[in-house]
Amino acid sequence: MKVSQTGQELYQIVTEGEDPYVYTHALSKANPADSVVLTFDYCSPQGVDFLQVFLAAPVSEERSSRTKALEATSEWKTWSYNLYFSIRDCAWGRAGDYLRLDFGDRAGVSLQIRNLYFRSMTAEEKKEVEQQEAEEQRDQAMEARLKDYLSRDYPEAGITSVQVDGDQVTVQGYCPSGKTYALAEIPPYQDVTESSEFPFAAPVGSGAFSSTLDRWVERDGMLYDRALSKWAVVLLEGEKETLASHARYADQVGTLPELPPLELSSKKGLGGFHINPVVGDLDELGITSVTVNILPTQQMFLSPQANAVAHRYGGKTYYFSESFVQETDERLRHLQEKNIVVAAILLIPPASAHQDPSVGALMQHPSFDPGVGAAHYTMPNLTTPESVNCYAAALDFLAERYGSDQSTHGKIHKWILHNEVDCGRDWTNMGDKPVTVYTDTYLKSMRMCYQIVRQYDARAEVMISLTHSWTHESVQGYSSRHILGLLNEFCRREGDFRWGVAYHPYPQDLNNPRTWEDPDALFSMSTPYVTFKNLEVLDRWSKQPENLYKGTQKRSVWLSENGTNSRTYQQKDLEEQAAGFAYAWKKIKALDGIDGIQWHNWIDNRQEEGLRIGLRKFPDEPDDPYGAKPVWYLYRAAGTEQEEEAFEPYLSVIGLSDWDIVREDIAQ
Repeated sequence: MKVSQTGQELYQIVTEGEDPYVYTHALSKANPADSVVLTFDYCSPQGVDFLQVFLAAPVSEERSSRTKALEATSEWKTWSYNLYFSIRDCAWGRAGDYLRLDFGDRAGVSLQIRNLYFRSMTAEEKKEVEQQEAEEQRDQAMEARLKDYLSRDYPEAGITSVQVDGDQVTVQGYCPSGKTYALAEIPPYQDVTESSEFPFAAPVGSGAFSSTLDRWVERDGMLYDRALSKWAVVLLEGEKETLASHARYADQVGTLPELPPLELSSKKGLGGFHINPVVGDLDELGITSVTVNILPTQQMFLSPQANAVAHRYGGKTYYFSESFVQETDERLRHLQEKNIVVAAILLIPPASAHQDPSVGALMQHPSFDPGVGAAHYTMPNLTTPESVNCYAAALDFLAERYGSDQSTHGKIHKWILHNEVDCGRDWTNMGDKPVTVYTDTYLKSMRMCYQIVRQYDARAEVMISLTHSWTHESVQGYSSRHILGLLNEFCRREGDFRWGVAYHPYPQDLNNPRTWEDPDALFSMSTPYVTFKNLEVLDRWSKQPENLYKGTQKRSVWLSENGTNSRTYQQKDLEEQAAGFAYAWKKIKALDGIDGIQWHNWIDNRQEEGLRIGLRKFPDEPDDPYGAKPVWYLYRAAGTEQEEEAFEPYLSVIGLSDWDIVREDIAQ
């Protein structure tokens, strides 16, 4: 970027690349402790999508805050952002410290800035900080309670079975004699560890018990499906109610027999499928599985709309845009006709991106914070009865329309819940939460989806979406292995269900296709990253007894978003991209713990921060729109009689003499 000083404290900036940034002068003396609000005046006709502030030194993502946008303006406007928590956590403000300011990711933006400084907080800003600190304390308390809940044994009482059939819920369990116990229902909007009172509880006798209850109950003016709840035994002592067992979700909903997930007929798939001029790739490449992005609530409405499809759920009618339904039908029907297995990636946009503001307000998590990460999508809000029913209605609409094998609209076989949840600040945002609190909320979303879709499809499976960060904790994020361990622990305590893994083993540096050189992808179960280089780690994880469904069956493992990059369209870069795929495919093919790969992106996308990870070139590439790259031809050959001949030239690119590359020596 170009920066010129045009007056006292006045600067002219023009961005020239996709990562424009400037450094400030170092502090000559310590910044006053109460000066935490970064403030300046600016003027920019184009505006800046976001400002990322790095509190240096050092300059690192861990010491940065992605702040709000600079809205387009032709007049001077004041911009402020409270960095209290970042300054506190980074202990920033000593003499010699400085800032790096990243002005979005667009070239050609012109702006003027003047009077940049830190000021003290206003009374309103102080109140907001106090509220956030109180929320932090509540989160830490909840984290401690959840950890205690998962580690605690309840030897005297327990729930052994929950069956939901038609209009009834049957709960079986046991409790000792000599004291008074009750069966408590815990809906998703309640925290099982927090309650000293359980409003939905009914006394049970001592010893073994079986209670049959109405499945649908009226609450808060809505019909609520208790199939979404979990159930626990509580001890009654006067007016005091104490949790006496772990809670348990329904083992089965409906009368469909439990069946294993549908197996893939080959390991070759595509990510982000959509109808386009090269849809014939499904046949040419031999594709047997795809992922499809679906935003189920974005075009959902609470009141009647013209050109909308109505759906009745919980005693209320919801409405879905006809164009959304038709576009989804078209994609899924096309795939159904080709017997391709489909995983729907369910994404919940922020409130501002919903067409109905009322639905957006219900769906955006109350702790959603665009100042914590890119915040492309939100964790669904499951904190109120109305929000739970709204989310359930969207899931039920999709499951009813696309879940059954008899559907004429298309078929969804697997349900990937949200995106890269270990990097929640960017892709499934609910603010900055402790890992167990975050996972508990995410698990509620998984469970709700599972209980609903299994009513329509006995083979349905939900999947968790994770980045390549295995033990490395992404910025203000979590590690994949930690979250997987928590899922296993919750299942051990609250009953197992069929969930699988949708993993994204991109090269460690997404720009560098030479994944075989990834420095921190180690052949160890404690590796910082799992990339194409060390897929043996994920394969080994999938077969360990503690990770099996009910201790006996391997969970599905899809590589649902991944690809190698071509830095440019020059021959060398295209060869390295293809070599990266060849290396990955030989491992995927040999590892039976990996069920398939869904290459992302199918076609180069200009919204992917400069990456060219597609099998084809940009749709608007001059002289060669949608052009097939060398990796496209290699992908076509993979799994066919032409594979060895097509792959052989890439041995020299990687520096190999043969494809005997699978490692058995995986350290613990």
